[in-house]
Amino acid sequence: MANLPDLELPENPKLTHNITHFARALRKAGLPIGPGRVIDAIRAVEAAGFTDKYDFYWTLHACFVNRPEHRAVFAQIFRLYWRDPRYMEHMMAMMLPAIRGVQEERKAQSAEKRAAEALLEGVEPDLPEQEENEEEFLIEVDASQTMSNEERLRTLDFEQMSTAEIAQAKRMLARLRLPVKPIPSRRTRAARHGHEIDWRRTMRSTMRRGGELHDIALKKRRHRWPNLIVLCDISGSMSQYSRMVLHFLHAVANEKGAGWAKVHAFTFGTRLTNITRHMQTRDVDQALAAAGSEAQDWEGGTRIGDCLHAFNRDWSRRVMGQGAVVLLITDGLDRGDPEALSKEMERLHLSARRLIWLNPLLRWDGFAPKAQGIRAMLPHVDAFRAGHSVQTLEDLAEAISRTDDSGDKDRLMAMLD
Repeated sequence: MANLPDLELPENPKLTHNITHFARALRKAGLPIGPGRVIDAIRAVEAAGFTDKYDFYWTLHACFVNRPEHRAVFAQIFRLYWRDPRYMEHMMAMMLPAIRGVQEERKAQSAEKRAAEALLEGVEPDLPEQEENEEEFLIEVDASQTMSNEERLRTLDFEQMSTAEIAQAKRMLARLRLPVKPIPSRRTRAARHGHEIDWRRTMRSTMRRGGELHDIALKKRRHRWPNLIVLCDISGSMSQYSRMVLHFLHAVANEKGAGWAKVHAFTFGTRLTNITRHMQTRDVDQALAAAGSEAQDWEGGTRIGDCLHAFNRDWSRRVMGQGAVVLLITDGLDRGDPEALSKEMERLHLSARRLIWLNPLLRWDGFAPKAQGIRAMLPHVDAFRAGHSVQTLEDLAEAISRTDDSGDKDRLMAMLD
C-alpha cells in the first residue's frame, strides 16, 4: 500500500455519506459491493475509529475486498478519494485528452484509470465556451485513416486499460486461437499411401498365399499432439498481466479441436500452485475466481528459483511428456540465488521441446537484461518475447509454430557478452 498522510477528522463530519459514496465508486469500478457491506463498513469504522490512517484503510479493505484482483482497484480509489484533496482536478486531467507532444507526461498507474472512471461517472468537465469569432481557427481532422477501437486495444498495455477496455480485451482474448502442429512419432500405422514398406505385414500376407507376393504393405508415421504447460507469475508486479494471460489460457484450454493434447496451468509467486482443473471450468469468471482462491500468494513476493525447483521435482515427469511446449510468464525479477535459478531453468529447458518466455518488461524500448534473475534465465529459453498486450499474445502462434523464432533473445544475449 502506498504511503498515506494523516487523515484529519473534519469539524462537521459526514462520514456515513462519504463511506457510502466511496462504496458506490468501488461498485462502479467492478467490486461486488451491496448495501450490506456498506452497513458493515460504517459499523466497522465506528468501532475502529477514524484517528489512524492505517486502521481506517484496512478496516475498509476488510469490508470491501474479498478477491486478490480487487486490491489494486481499492488502493487507487482510496488514494484518490481519501488522500488527495484535489483528486477531482487530478482525475479530470487524467481523463481529458491533451496535447503534450508525442508522449504524455505520466501514464496512469495500475487500476488508476478505472478508479478515475468510477469516481467521475456522470461528471461533465467544465470546458470553455467557444466564441463565434473562433470558428475560423478550428482545425479539421481527417479521421478516415485512424485505427478502430479494437485495433487500438490490440497494442494497448494491459496495465493502462480502463474497466470497459479490459472487458473488451477479454472478449478479444476469448476469440484468439493458439494452433500447434502435430509432432511426428516413431510409431507407425498402416497406410494405403504410406512412404515406408511394412515388411512384417507384407511377409504375413505372403505366407497366407503360399509364399506368393501379391501386395506390398505400406506404413507411415503416426502423429501426436504435444502438451501445453503454462507457468504464470502472479506476484504483485505481474498480477494484471497474469490475469489477462490466464483469461487467454482458459479459451485455449476449452477450445475444441485446438490440437493440444492437454493444457496444464501453474501459478507461482512464493509457492507453486496447480490450477489445471480450474481452467477446465466452462465459465471463465468462475474458473479464474477458483484459481485465485487456491493461489493464496496472489500479488505477493516472487521466488522463481524455488518454484521452478518444485515444478521440476514434483510435476515435470507427470505433465511434460515428450514434445511439451512451455510458456513462462514472468518479469524475471527474482532476489534468490542466480546460480540455483539458472540450474532450474536449464533443467526445465532440457525437459521441454520448446521454452518460450513472455516478459511484459519488453514493452519498454530501453529494456536491457540488467537484473540478475533475467541474466540467469535468458540463456536457457528458446524464445524471449513481450507479453503485455493482445497483439503480443496473438504473436504466440508464430513463436510456437516456428522453431527458428527466438524473439528478442539474440539481441539481448549480445548485451550479455
